[in-house]
Amino acid sequence: MLRMEKEHADQMVAHSLQEDPNECCGILTGSDHVVSKVHRITNTAKSPFRYLMDPQEQLNVMLESERAGQEILAFYHSHTHSPAYPSPTDVRMAQQSGWLGDDVFYVLVSLEDRDDPAIHAFHVQEDGEIVEEELEVSR
Repeated sequence: MLRMEKEHADQMVAHSLQEDPNECCGILTGSDHVVSKVHRITNTAKSPFRYLMDPQEQLNVMLESERAGQEILAFYHSHTHSPAYPSPTDVRMAQQSGWLGDDVFYVLVSLEDRDDPAIHAFHVQEDGEIVEEELEVSR
Protein backbone atom coordinates (compact mmCIF):
# COMPACT_ATOMS: atom_id res chain seq x y z
CA MET A 1 0.00 0.00 0.00
CA LEU A 2 1.13 3.54 -0.82
CA ARG A 3 0.05 6.32 1.53
CA MET A 4 -0.09 10.06 0.95
CA GLU A 5 -1.77 13.17 2.28
CA LYS A 6 -4.55 14.79 0.25
CA GLU A 7 -2.14 17.71 -0.31
CA HIS A 8 0.14 15.39 -2.33
CA ALA A 9 -2.75 14.06 -4.42
CA ASP A 10 -3.91 17.64 -5.03
CA GLN A 11 -0.39 18.62 -6.17
CA MET A 12 -0.35 15.80 -8.74
CA VAL A 13 -3.81 16.72 -10.03
CA ALA A 14 -2.82 20.41 -10.28
CA HIS A 15 0.34 19.43 -12.18
CA SER A 16 -1.74 17.25 -14.52
CA LEU A 17 -4.20 20.06 -15.23
CA GLN A 18 -1.41 22.61 -15.79
CA GLU A 19 0.33 20.41 -18.36
CA ASP A 20 -2.87 19.37 -20.15
CA PRO A 21 -3.16 18.56 -23.06
CA ASN A 22 0.28 16.98 -22.56
CA GLU A 23 1.08 14.35 -19.97
CA CYS A 24 2.89 15.48 -16.84
CA CYS A 25 5.39 13.41 -14.88
CA GLY A 26 7.14 13.41 -11.57
CA ILE A 27 8.56 11.49 -8.64
CA LEU A 28 7.16 10.79 -5.18
CA THR A 29 9.68 10.43 -2.36
CA GLY A 30 9.34 9.43 1.26
CA SER A 31 9.89 6.36 3.42
CA ASP A 32 8.04 3.24 4.52
CA HIS A 33 5.58 3.65 1.62
CA VAL A 34 4.49 7.07 2.94
CA VAL A 35 4.91 10.00 0.53
CA SER A 36 6.54 13.09 1.99
CA LYS A 37 7.22 15.08 -1.19
CA VAL A 38 5.98 15.48 -4.76
CA HIS A 39 8.70 16.41 -7.26
CA ARG A 40 7.55 17.77 -10.61
CA ILE A 41 9.76 16.71 -13.51
CA THR A 42 9.69 18.25 -16.98
CA ASN A 43 8.17 15.98 -19.63
CA THR A 44 10.70 16.45 -22.41
CA ALA A 45 8.45 14.54 -24.84
CA LYS A 46 5.82 17.32 -24.56
CA SER A 47 3.22 14.80 -25.71
CA PRO A 48 -0.39 13.94 -24.83
CA PHE A 49 0.48 10.25 -25.31
CA ARG A 50 3.77 9.67 -23.48
CA TYR A 51 6.29 11.15 -21.13
CA LEU A 52 10.07 11.26 -20.85
CA MET A 53 11.49 12.61 -17.62
CA ASP A 54 14.18 15.23 -17.95
CA PRO A 55 17.26 13.16 -16.98
CA GLN A 56 19.04 15.95 -15.07
CA GLU A 57 15.92 16.77 -13.04
CA GLN A 58 15.41 13.07 -12.32
CA LEU A 59 19.03 12.73 -11.16
CA ASN A 60 18.68 15.84 -8.98
CA VAL A 61 15.64 14.37 -7.23
CA MET A 62 17.43 11.07 -6.68
CA LEU A 63 20.47 12.81 -5.17
CA GLU A 64 18.33 15.15 -3.06
CA SER A 65 16.22 12.30 -1.70
CA GLU A 66 19.33 10.24 -0.89
CA ARG A 67 20.85 13.18 1.04
CA ALA A 68 17.56 13.60 2.94
CA GLY A 69 17.38 9.91 3.82
CA GLN A 70 14.30 9.43 1.65
CA GLU A 71 13.48 6.80 -0.96
CA ILE A 72 12.11 6.99 -4.48
CA LEU A 73 8.64 5.58 -3.80
CA ALA A 74 6.89 6.19 -7.10
CA PHE A 75 6.95 7.67 -10.54
CA TYR A 76 3.74 9.46 -11.48
CA HIS A 77 2.30 10.72 -14.71
CA SER A 78 -1.03 11.77 -16.12
CA HIS A 79 -3.35 10.31 -18.71
CA THR A 80 -5.26 13.17 -20.27
CA HIS A 81 -8.05 11.22 -21.97
CA SER A 82 -7.82 7.65 -20.71
CA PRO A 83 -8.21 5.79 -17.41
CA ALA A 84 -5.60 5.78 -14.63
CA TYR A 85 -4.19 2.43 -15.77
CA PRO A 86 -0.77 1.72 -17.33
CA SER A 87 -0.80 1.64 -21.11
CA PRO A 88 1.31 -0.82 -23.12
CA THR A 89 3.77 2.07 -23.65
CA ASP A 90 3.93 2.68 -19.88
CA VAL A 91 4.69 -1.00 -19.27
CA ARG A 92 7.37 -1.09 -21.97
CA MET A 93 9.01 2.05 -20.57
CA ALA A 94 8.98 0.58 -17.05
CA GLN A 95 10.59 -2.61 -18.35
CA GLN A 96 13.26 -0.64 -20.22
CA SER A 97 13.99 1.50 -17.16
CA GLY A 98 14.55 -1.48 -14.86
CA TRP A 99 12.32 0.06 -12.15
CA LEU A 100 10.16 -3.04 -11.71
CA GLY A 101 8.54 -5.24 -9.11
CA ASP A 102 7.64 -4.14 -5.62
CA ASP A 103 10.50 -1.63 -5.33
CA VAL A 104 8.65 1.26 -6.99
CA PHE A 105 5.05 2.27 -7.56
CA TYR A 106 3.68 3.76 -10.74
CA VAL A 107 0.98 6.30 -9.93
CA LEU A 108 -1.37 7.46 -12.66
CA VAL A 109 -3.64 10.49 -12.62
CA SER A 110 -6.52 10.37 -15.10
CA LEU A 111 -8.13 13.55 -16.35
CA GLU A 112 -10.76 11.56 -18.25
CA ASP A 113 -13.30 13.10 -15.82
CA ARG A 114 -11.79 16.52 -15.11
CA ASP A 115 -14.37 17.19 -12.37
CA ASP A 116 -13.26 14.07 -10.50
CA PRO A 117 -9.71 13.04 -11.51
CA ALA A 118 -8.83 9.44 -10.64
CA ILE A 119 -5.54 8.41 -9.05
CA HIS A 120 -4.39 4.78 -8.91
CA ALA A 121 -1.14 3.05 -7.95
CA PHE A 122 0.46 -0.01 -9.57
CA HIS A 123 3.50 -2.21 -9.60
CA VAL A 124 4.82 -3.39 -12.96
CA GLN A 125 6.49 -6.79 -12.82
CA GLU A 126 9.44 -7.91 -14.96
CA ASP A 127 7.16 -9.97 -17.20
CA GLY A 128 4.91 -6.93 -17.79
CA GLU A 129 2.19 -7.98 -15.37
CA ILE A 130 0.38 -4.97 -13.90
CA VAL A 131 -0.63 -5.26 -10.25
CA GLU A 132 -2.94 -2.60 -8.86
CA GLU A 133 -1.99 -1.62 -5.32
CA GLU A 134 -4.00 0.10 -2.63
CA LEU A 135 -3.55 3.88 -2.48
CA GLU A 136 -4.55 5.56 0.75
CA VAL A 137 -5.08 9.31 0.59
CA SER A 138 -5.65 10.84 4.03
CA ARG A 139 -7.00 14.27 4.81
